[in-house]
Amino acid sequence: MSKIPYILEKLEGTSVYDVLVEIESAYERISKEQNTWYENSKFTCPSGCGSCCKNFEPDLFESEALYMAAWLLENQKETALAIADGEFPFDNGDKTCPLFDKENPYHCSIYEGRAFICRLFGAAGTYDRTGEKVWRPCKFYPDTILQEHNPPIEKRQYSESETWNLFGTLPPIMSDLIESSVSASSHSNDTVMLREILPQKIRFLLWLIDMNGNDNPNGSPTNTPFAA
Repeated sequence: MSKIPYILEKLEGTSVYDVLVEIESAYERISKEQNTWYENSKFTCPSGCGSCCKNFEPDLFESEALYMAAWLLENQKETALAIADGEFPFDNGDKTCPLFDKENPYHCSIYEGRAFICRLFGAAGTYDRTGEKVWRPCKFYPDTILQEHNPPIEKRQYSESETWNLFGTLPPIMSDLIESSVSASSHSNDTVMLREILPQKIRFLLWLIDMNGNDNPNGSPTNTPFAA
């Protein structure tokens, strides 16, 4: 079930509608593959950690910025409108995401609309220089919990065979998930910092929704490029 049904309804027939559907499908795929990893490995982030969010602000592909904007307009409209005017909900300084809520144990205030990197950090593998799948535990993971694993886990890179021996399974590969999703839905592989691009995309979606409801044929945005 879509997390943005109202926004999709308002944008049906536009190129942005297709982008949002592609990104939502990609996020569902990530969730499915990560759940398989979690269920088989029994290795998950400690509850309420949020350490990876501190001193970090994601940079966004245009397509995921559009989805984040759509999710906010659908689920937190007042917050979305404030962001469109440049007012983010949390003042965390220049180095930490302005959507990070340090007072909430779940931390991310837009969890179901969060970016690719936020979904994949700590729950995905990578490739090494030779093309082999490798995995490294999150640098913020408590050493005490890592040492309780049987066998104990060190904070180092594990080869594909070592990871398999540890867990009997392999995590999804971050670059594969992002590349297949972004290449199919984005006009550009460039990224822009969240606090710069998100207000633009919220304003753009508000304009596009308004235009798509305009009966004047000259106002129809069908197949309108979504760069703003």
